[in-house]
Amino acid sequence: MKNKLMMGGTLLLLAAIPAVAQDETNTNQKSIYRANELSVDGFGSASLGKYTIDHLSGDRVYNNTRLGGGLGLDYFITRYIGLDAEAYTENGSPTFVDSASANLLLRLPLGQSGFAPYALGGAGYRFDNVKAAFGEFGAGIEYRFTPNWGVFVDAREVVPTETTTYGLARAGLKFSF
Repeated sequence: MKNKLMMGGTLLLLAAIPAVAQDETNTNQKSIYRANELSVDGFGSASLGKYTIDHLSGDRVYNNTRLGGGLGLDYFITRYIGLDAEAYTENGSPTFVDSASANLLLRLPLGQSGFAPYALGGAGYRFDNVKAAFGEFGAGIEYRFTPNWGVFVDAREVVPTETTTYGLARAGLKFSF
C-alpha cells in the first residue's frame, strides 16, 4: 500500500511540474493566482469528533456532525506562500464566534487551469463550551473561475489542548483582489 501511495504522489508531482514551469515562463498572460493577493472568503463548515471519524457510519455522522459558518481573510506574500485568519461559529450562542485561527498556507497553482491545491498549518483558540488553544493542519483545493472569484474545499485535523482531536471540513466562496 505504501508503494502505491508513493507512486501516486510521485506521478502527481511530476504532472504538476510542467504546469508550474509553464506558468513561470508565460509572462504575457495575467496569472489567476498572484503575489500580494488579498482574499475574503465565506464558508460553511462541518466538524466531527475523532471517535466518529475513526468509526464512520451514516448514523454516527448524521447524529454527531456540528454545522457552522464563518469568514476568512487571506494574504499571499508570494504566489505560493500566504497567511490566513478566520473565525467561525457552530451555534451562535453563548458566544457568537466559537473559534478563531491563523494559518500558514502553501499553495501550488496548476498552470492556468484554475486549480490550486494547498496545505495549511497553524493555531487558534476555541471560545465556546470548553475554552482551549489548538493546533491544526490540513489540505484543500481551490478553483478560480476568474482571477477574482473562486470556490474552495478543505479538511483539517484540529488538536485542542483541553479536549479530544476533531476533524473540520470547510467549503466556500472566495473573492480575491
